[in-house]
Amino acid sequence: MDNKKIPYKIYLNEDEMPKQWYNVRADMKNKPAPLLNPATGKPVTLEELSHVFCTELAKQELDDTTAYFDIPEEILQFYKMYRPAPLVRAYHLERALQTPAKIYYKFEGNNTSGSHKLNSAIAQAYYAKNQGLKGVTTETGAGQWGTALSMACAFLGLDCQVYMVKVSYEQKPFRREVMRTYGASVTPSPSNTTEVGRKILAEFPDTNGSLGCAISEAVEAATTQDGYRYVLGSVLAQVLLHQSIIGLETKAALDKYDVTPDIIIGCAGGGSNLGGLISPFMGEKLRGEKDYRFIAVEPASCPSLTRGKYAYDFCDTGAICPLAKMYTLGSSFMPSPNHAGGLRYHGMSSVLSQLYDDGLMEAVSVEQTSVFDAAEKFAKVEGILPAPESSHAIRVAIDEALKCKETGEEKTILFGLTGTGYFDMYAYEKFNDGKMGDYIPTDEEIAASLAKLPKMQ
Repeated sequence: MDNKKIPYKIYLNEDEMPKQWYNVRADMKNKPAPLLNPATGKPVTLEELSHVFCTELAKQELDDTTAYFDIPEEILQFYKMYRPAPLVRAYHLERALQTPAKIYYKFEGNNTSGSHKLNSAIAQAYYAKNQGLKGVTTETGAGQWGTALSMACAFLGLDCQVYMVKVSYEQKPFRREVMRTYGASVTPSPSNTTEVGRKILAEFPDTNGSLGCAISEAVEAATTQDGYRYVLGSVLAQVLLHQSIIGLETKAALDKYDVTPDIIIGCAGGGSNLGGLISPFMGEKLRGEKDYRFIAVEPASCPSLTRGKYAYDFCDTGAICPLAKMYTLGSSFMPSPNHAGGLRYHGMSSVLSQLYDDGLMEAVSVEQTSVFDAAEKFAKVEGILPAPESSHAIRVAIDEALKCKETGEEKTILFGLTGTGYFDMYAYEKFNDGKMGDYIPTDEEIAASLAKLPKMQ
């Protein structure tokens, strides 16, 4: 089909929305390694996992054979408040770059949380409500996940307790206040309200916090209160399952116009948006039906895929969660307080780690000043102020489009614009004032953290 006839925004109709989530693990020849109980060294059981997560979510986490899960009707109805999300042809960006490449982005920021996180938040809150729980606990980095979960819990009448990484709590007060407006309690992490928080503060008194710290506190809070469970916004297989709605919608929209992407790009912190975007396309690659080039983009300040080790590690700094085999910098790694708060996790999704280790996707790391330069270029021509996290994908999409300009290749590039940056003005201020730096951890810093990985038999 002549691409000139493709509209700026491609929308699906409500009846074209996916009715099932897709589980990419079902098509993986090499399944992700199982979560391990740190006390026994054996794979966690459903019973053990159900002490932390809602039972239905624990089942989804452990299921690596079922390809499709029906989306409950109540969740579908909630999705319809802000989905289907638009797939946008970036005509203005193409013209600005003078590239023959065709650029598309899936925009997930058209809801109050400003990001894709609501897709899984409503699912996890729904299963908690169905189980008869009082509430849930969680962590949040940049604040998108905490905001999304507070919205979902308010809608369903659940209590929501959020442990927010300290540096983000201080840098993003308005994000914090959105959560409180929706009824959530928000605590800067590490805090003195939990045993693990006090332990971390004793060891790292000047720490700005990390997602690993906040996870530890949220898990402790959940397991010490009756009627509560812990929920997580990224990393876990269940989250990638819920976020597959992004890729399924994207693929359906592209198929309407007979468009096949050559390169698919997403920012990578824990893996939720990247995993969600690439899942159906990766499924085709795994089944040998089509081939795509996948690129994960991570911050140079927290480079788990590009400089980490593929090993079993704790999912949290407090070492109270199950062990996951993933690309990791070590659960004790304390990233610099960069402005992409949602990309400051020490490890990567076990699903994406396995795909990366199998050579099915690539990974690159980029420095934050380069990322914000790309963000401002994009904002000026496409009219959307992107989140720092999403801007990592924009950076590499621009780089790939410029390569096409050099070679004359007419490649089709797809990336995920997973959130808006309207709560990130402190970061934009630093960039505009020329006060933003690029911190890259030394080999010695990473080695010191990796030396503390749990010793496996």
